[in-house]
Amino acid sequence: MGFVINILKSVFKTLTKLARPHFSLEENELKFKIDSDSFYLFPISNIETKTRHDPYVLEAFTMTANDLYVEYIHTDASVSWNGQAFSFFINLLKHDLKIKSMDLLEKKEFAHYEFLTYKINNSYILNFIYIYEINKEVFIVDLKSELYEKLLQNFEKDYKYEFEKNKRLDLNLNTSIVKNNAIYGYFRTSSEGN
Repeated sequence: MGFVINILKSVFKTLTKLARPHFSLEENELKFKIDSDSFYLFPISNIETKTRHDPYVLEAFTMTANDLYVEYIHTDASVSWNGQAFSFFINLLKHDLKIKSMDLLEKKEFAHYEFLTYKINNSYILNFIYIYEINKEVFIVDLKSELYEKLLQNFEKDYKYEFEKNKRLDLNLNTSIVKNNAIYGYFRTSSEGN
């Protein structure tokens, strides 16, 4: 009987490790799951959050802090996207910031993370971190490249950021998929069909 209980405890522990979120916002820091045993914590300050509401989401917010812009979206289990979530975010950002050109300079993928660096209008750099979980999407725009570089080094130890870093970039980021869902129809329920 003890053998069966030990096996069940082991299975429960494994499932618990796998079920941990890949991203969370905790008191004055962002927490990123690197693997089943390790996390990367990034301190933040001057935090401003806005709760976003939509019938398709259980929880959503946008946040600015330390030259970062974050949109977190947790949809209901019966909700699916009408296309690629990250593409929707990029297209909305291009529209909101009136971006004429976005040249992809770098793209790296690790498990539930995508890291992308773009040259915008041939004048400045924007770094994106896209994190996806079951029914959760996280879009991060890093204006200073600091989080981008440090988080990426947790997956690729010898990674060196080779692009020009923005000295001071004053962008008014207020892009929100959730806020614009009623206009653009990013989500649908499984009962709505294709």
